[in-house]
Amino acid sequence: MKVLWFISYCAYLLGLLGRICAMSHSIGQSQFLSDGESLVSEGGTFELGFFSPGSSTHRYLGIWYKNIPVRTVVWVANRKTPIKDRTGVFLINSTGSIVVTSRTSGVIWSTNSFKDAKAPVLQLLDSGNLILRDEKGSNSDVYLWQSFDYPSDTLLPGMKLGWDLRTGLSRQLSSWRNSDDPAPGELSNGIELHEFPEAVVWKGSRKYFRGGPWNGERFSGAPDLKVNPIYDYSFISNKDEVYYTYQLKNKSVFSRLILNDTASSRQRYVWVEASLAWMLYSSVPHDYCDTYGLCGANTVCVITDSPMCQCLDGFKPKSPDSWNSMDWSEGCILSKPFSCQNKEVFVKFSELKLPDTTKSWVSDTMNLQECREACFKNCSCMAYSNSDIRGRGSGCVLWFNDLIDIRQVSNGGQGLYIRIEASKQAGRRVVNAVLYSLITVAVLFGLVLFCYYLSRRKTKVRGITGQDEWTREEPKEDLDLPFFDLATMANATDNFSLNNKLGEGGFGPVYKGTLADGQEIAVKRLSKSSGQGLNEFKNEVKLIAKLQHRNLVKLVGSCIDGDEKMLIYEYMANGSLDSFVFDQTRWKQCGWSKFFQIIDGIARGLLYLHQDSRLRIIHRDLKASNVLLDAELNPKISDFGLARTFQGDQCGDSTERVVGTFGYMAPEYALYGLFSVKSDVFSFGLLLLEIISGKKNRCFLHPHNHHGLIEYAWRMWTEGTPLALVDSSLEDSSSMLEISRCIHVSLLCIQQSPDDRPNMSAVVLMLNGESTLPQPKQPGFLRDVIPSEIITTLRSEYDSCTANEITFSSFGAR
Repeated sequence: MKVLWFISYCAYLLGLLGRICAMSHSIGQSQFLSDGESLVSEGGTFELGFFSPGSSTHRYLGIWYKNIPVRTVVWVANRKTPIKDRTGVFLINSTGSIVVTSRTSGVIWSTNSFKDAKAPVLQLLDSGNLILRDEKGSNSDVYLWQSFDYPSDTLLPGMKLGWDLRTGLSRQLSSWRNSDDPAPGELSNGIELHEFPEAVVWKGSRKYFRGGPWNGERFSGAPDLKVNPIYDYSFISNKDEVYYTYQLKNKSVFSRLILNDTASSRQRYVWVEASLAWMLYSSVPHDYCDTYGLCGANTVCVITDSPMCQCLDGFKPKSPDSWNSMDWSEGCILSKPFSCQNKEVFVKFSELKLPDTTKSWVSDTMNLQECREACFKNCSCMAYSNSDIRGRGSGCVLWFNDLIDIRQVSNGGQGLYIRIEASKQAGRRVVNAVLYSLITVAVLFGLVLFCYYLSRRKTKVRGITGQDEWTREEPKEDLDLPFFDLATMANATDNFSLNNKLGEGGFGPVYKGTLADGQEIAVKRLSKSSGQGLNEFKNEVKLIAKLQHRNLVKLVGSCIDGDEKMLIYEYMANGSLDSFVFDQTRWKQCGWSKFFQIIDGIARGLLYLHQDSRLRIIHRDLKASNVLLDAELNPKISDFGLARTFQGDQCGDSTERVVGTFGYMAPEYALYGLFSVKSDVFSFGLLLLEIISGKKNRCFLHPHNHHGLIEYAWRMWTEGTPLALVDSSLEDSSSMLEISRCIHVSLLCIQQSPDDRPNMSAVVLMLNGESTLPQPKQPGFLRDVIPSEIITTLRSEYDSCTANEITFSSFGAR
């Protein structure tokens, strides 16, 4: 009996092996594929079978690369209906339908029925396409069904993204929910059908990204589709089909385009054999200007400008108040409605992503002149351009009513002719001519006045008694600011009593006081031995007296009496931010929601300084001790003694005298004395890390290798454990996603290169989850730029995390 059983079992195994081998490339109607078996394409490139994604135990039928060690799934059949055991079977049933079934759940997934097929066969091609054809049909090369028509999250070379207009089939990508669940996520990508079709990425039901319409060579908003060594692109639009596809120039290269729900982006990868890894080749959205409709109607987004959003010529903000507070959603409207009596002209704007084509009209036969005339005749026509830029340009596109989602595309884009009033264009020429004349005269006149001023100033300084060249009367002429005498300040602070002392910094002590009318104040008294001299004092008075923002400390007045110099501020009941962040008891009581409110307030205060105030102001010493908290814990940036101001488009400078606090300086400032708004962004990023961790930067400094908070945060990020940075008291917080986003933003702010760091307008958007976050590059590690002698001097200070911070103002930039 045992011998018979063994012979029978061997026969079963041989039969099973023969069945598996027989269906290695294809399966017919009498065959099936069970869990544990697979179908391999003829060239061995792709494999089909049952798998479990990530850490999930559910089973799915899918296709993946056979010869890539990292399992990379490119298609899933039963995305929405997983099999909960290993009883799955894949087959062609009696009606010609392709079916996935399980013993416990019955039919899990199926296609349409193909009853007329005489000998249906399923075959996996080396392109990754699973096809169903009729071997005995009149045309066996015609596919009855193919997986390429029903993509998952991946577009492979040769696949079509778009529409078959004959059948109404729409081929769209949709992201996985996460690495454990291939069910459709938030992102989807397809072709939007209208007069001038274009590719769109949706996030849920709203448009998320648009590459611009195809212009014969590329999408107008996608300069990366220019000539390159890897891909050829095509966009086909005719009466039968509208689709986008790409091919590889080198067939030995593996490449895929995917929708990534976690990164909220569409990513293109190339397999690098040398490193056995997928390399990210390109990703969209590229930046914040790629966010669909970010700036509202009739605007252009310029990522290199601040603010990014600008009204088109001839338009003005629809809601000036919202616009000035960086809420651009309402966009812009015509400064003056068109009269439609031949009083308008078209002005060409170059290097643009063309507007959303939902409200457009297109002709393949018109030339550009005919296009202009057609637009002129329709009062609702706002702009026109070529539909095809190959050669001299041909075809015509007209846009009606509002122009949506325009951005500047450097070294790419396309020309767009926008309608504006002729009087405005003529007026501009006149204004320019007048301005040029006035500027010439003003420059000459200014030189004369400047020479006269220098002469008068020297005379005045020589005639002043005492050591101050800045008298009490001088600022009164320029500032609407109260001035107090020394007796008033002594009386308000109980003669500068130690009981009233709030703290002390590099400038000197700060005292709490109360004026005669009951107003509580903080008096900053400049010490005679302070490193902050007369220039810094004057600088702070002139700057802060003119600043008005809820996240900047308010200057109540000043006192200059002999050798005494004092600044009088509004009193902040909760002191400085460092007393909360670095005090574990107060830190835990505060809670994340309140800290996020503080972070957001600091960001908005910096944004005001960099962009929205009358002058562009760089603080140069942003740190926790220079952020004060009122009774409601609203943050207010203080201490402007080291700040610098700029006018117009200037946003930076260099200095031979580096000033500021060690550990908060941006690398380019500490090394070369170069400072800009991006220097403040660096300091903000580090302050953000300190708030999240509840630790001072220097508390992470190792006595031998000098590792600081920045390096620690970067190491946690690269190891995929950024939340290890978060204080243990927040581990149960329901806001971990928000905290994780803040860590991501902080790393973007402290990147080595200033050009890579976002500006504060972008930071505010990122903190509030209104934009996609790019991957951060390596931070600026200050241990690589601070001189070793200074590190040696500081070592003793790092033994105690409660030691006073050290401010440098003496070593020169190298």
